[in-house]
Amino acid sequence: MAARMSCYTLTKIDRSELGKYRTMTTQKTYLVISALGEDHPGLVNSLSRTILEQGCNIEDSRMTVLGGEFAAILLVEGKWNTLAKVENVLPELERSLGMTITSKRTGERPRNTDKVPYGVDVVAMDHPGIVNTLAGFFADRKINIEDMSTSTYAAAHTGTPMFAVHMTVGIPASTHIATLREEFMDHCDGLNLDAVLEPLKI
Repeated sequence: MAARMSCYTLTKIDRSELGKYRTMTTQKTYLVISALGEDHPGLVNSLSRTILEQGCNIEDSRMTVLGGEFAAILLVEGKWNTLAKVENVLPELERSLGMTITSKRTGERPRNTDKVPYGVDVVAMDHPGIVNTLAGFFADRKINIEDMSTSTYAAAHTGTPMFAVHMTVGIPASTHIATLREEFMDHCDGLNLDAVLEPLKI
């Protein structure tokens, strides 16, 4: 009887360890790549082709031209060995494209079920400090800015320099949204910022 119990216990441990192993092997592995360099045609083609040739896939990315510089951030998905291949070819790619390229391994982003995604849109006459005052408002309330883009343009007819901001923020589910929205609108009104704070449709 004792021998049977011992065998049964060992089997349970083995199955538990197997479950942990399966979780580890099915979890996605990523490589975050940032690239910066003088803009010219073909950069996106070279970056994406290199990643594809190593057996990896671009799962998410942000690419733009700032001034005369091309900037890109890519989330590359693959197996450990294929991501290693990408890491190994990046120095040569950096030299051939004349870019500054860095990379870092990362894992899957944890799901925040206690956060509600909201979109923030702000437009105002361009002046220094707009991004900082918006970031300060959310930081003071422990609200994370998950995504942000900004742009400048000339207003129609008048040609006035304008500044536009779009953000995605993760608001804790426990937050009283009506109060937060009122505080945000008052904050923006005091700075002559036209603002909108609305839930994102998932």
